[in-house]
Parts: sequence; structure tokens; C-alpha cells
Amino acid sequence: MTDSIVQALEDQVGCYRRLAKLAELQHSHVQQNQTEALLDVLRNRQTLLEQISALESLIAPAKSEWSSFVLRMDPAGRARAESLLAETRSLLEQITAADQQDALILQQRKLNLGRQINQAAAARQVNRSYAAAAYGPRPPRMNVQR
Repeated sequence: MTDSIVQALEDQVGCYRRLAKLAELQHSHVQQNQTEALLDVLRNRQTLLEQISALESLIAPAKSEWSSFVLRMDPAGRARAESLLAETRSLLEQITAADQQDALILQQRKLNLGRQINQAAAARQVNRSYAAAAYGPRPPRMNVQR
């Protein structure tokens, strides 16, 4: 039982390591505004998250009674299990921080795009107003529906 939990923890850490590498790749794609590549990374991340979830369902019972679980292990196994959990937490914090940074970049990009759209609309209105003042009102368009 303990060996299968430790193996699941090792597999989970492997998934988190790959997820951390994908988070770095995601950041690069966000910075370079590479939408298609970003979508590919997000699909790969989703696959890893599904694997992590499946492993977590195996590990969860041991985590719920972790103190008594590790007492049944030999000292080397206990140290290994604790090390794997610590690495999992560290990787998760790293991934979460990277995702928050990417979210801020994308939010700022969205705000900038909104400003550009508003500026373009305002510029069109200024051009229309100038044309109307300089050349008079537009003649009515022909109604071809009659």
C-alpha cells in the first residue's frame, strides 16, 4: 500500500514538473502573442491536470491521515514521501505564480485593445464631424428598395 502511494506521489511530481515546463512555454507564447501555440500548450496542460487528478484520487486517502500513514513507513520511505509532497507544493506555487503573471499580461493587453478600439471610434467620429463641417451634410443615399 505505501509503495503504491509513494509511486503515485512520484508520478504526480513528474506531472507537476512537466506542467511547470508548460507554464514556462505558455509564458513565452503569451509574451510573443502566439495564440495558436498558446492554445496547444493549454490543451497539453489540461491533459496533465487530468492525470494529476487521477493520481490525487489515489493519494487522497493517505493525505487525509498523513501522520498515521507516514508512521507505518521506514525512515527512508517517510523522508522520500515528505520530499515528494514538498516538491509538489513548490512546483504548484511556481506554476500558480506564473499563471497569475500571464493573466495580468493578458488582462493588460485586453485593456489596451479596448482603448485602441475606443480611440479608433473617436477618430472616426472626429473625421465625420470635420467632413460635415467642411463640406456640408452628406447627401441622402439613394433608396433602391422602391
